Amino acid sequence: MRQALDAAREAATRGEVPVGAAVVCEGQLIAVAANAPRATCDPTAHAEMLAIRAAARALGRDRLADCDLWVTLEPCAMCAGAIAHARIARLYYAADDPKGGAVEHGARFFTQPTCHHRPEIYAGIGAREAAGLLRDFFVARRPR
Repeated sequence: MRQALDAAREAATRGEVPVGAAVVCEGQLIAVAANAPRATCDPTAHAEMLAIRAAARALGRDRLADCDLWVTLEPCAMCAGAIAHARIARLYYAADDPKGGAVEHGARFFTQPTCHHRPEIYAGIGAREAAGLLRDFFVARRPR
């Protein structure tokens, strides 16, 4: 989670929402990414999507069944779909996202009968730090 938090912190310095993700395979760090939709003009450039894409390229395969995804914020429905399609084994996420999350909130993607793959899910790891990064980011952008 440390690498994902560091990536989130770096995203904030670029004006991106501070979310970071890391893919680990058999104990080895394969990919780290941060949110980049503004920099790339790509609404799908969420940290999870970028980390999954990078890991798949690095490993030379589209199925990441032996990989874990660490992310600083509860994934949205789009990212949950990518996690299922990639067959990620375990999802570790830090902060809950009651507004946009789709794991424990909203769509609860992995509990749907149409979901074809469900990773093991571990929530709350590094939640305080991740939530603090997000809170500070948005407070600094609100008009006073």
